[in-house]
Amino acid sequence: MPPSPPQPPACAECQTTTQYAQGGAPQQSASRMIRASDGKMRIDTGTTSVITDPRTQQAMVLDHAQKTASIMPMRPSPPQLAMPQPGAAAPSMQPPNMPSMGVQDLGKSVIDGHEVEGKRYIVQPPQAPQPPPPPQAPGMPQAPGMPSPPQMPQKPPMPTVADVWTSTKLGLPLLTKVSGPFGEQTCYCKAAASGEPHPSLFQIPPGYKPVMPTPPAAPK
Repeated sequence: MPPSPPQPPACAECQTTTQYAQGGAPQQSASRMIRASDGKMRIDTGTTSVITDPRTQQAMVLDHAQKTASIMPMRPSPPQLAMPQPGAAAPSMQPPNMPSMGVQDLGKSVIDGHEVEGKRYIVQPPQAPQPPPPPQAPGMPQAPGMPSPPQMPQKPPMPTVADVWTSTKLGLPLLTKVSGPFGEQTCYCKAAASGEPHPSLFQIPPGYKPVMPTPPAAPK
């Protein structure tokens, strides 16, 4: 698989609004994205920063409150749950009883003067298992030719739909709208090209304690 073409350094200030299905006031949070020309990405949210390096295939989570740095490999997510990069094809085969995902092209548009390309990702939840038939009373077998008792119609599960609008020049998502059983979430990013960020932004800050993830316990 050929490597992705290099993208220019960029930064974005983002605002995420979440409206949960159970109601209540919308929840808002701010974040910032910074990308270097070599592909390193940093996302700052609250007291946490996530730094990814596609060359080393490592991710680092900085906890600014505890002053720790957790380093872990960037393992690919299962194809049925992963949100592909814009332009990627949807997986054609899914394991049984796992969500399936389709991708639709939404064309091009303009957001804040940036040309963007839109993709819609539709994740269908797995089908619910069929309930077992009700037990019959002892000594009363169903007579031949008798119809089975009617089954209550089941409401089809709600899919999760994500519309992602990505800048064709900067390669950053400027608008993401996700709706599903949880409710609705909108992330709007004001992006701009920038100079090369300082390398220290993608390194462990002085005084932070590196923390290696605990390996999973072996099955008994």
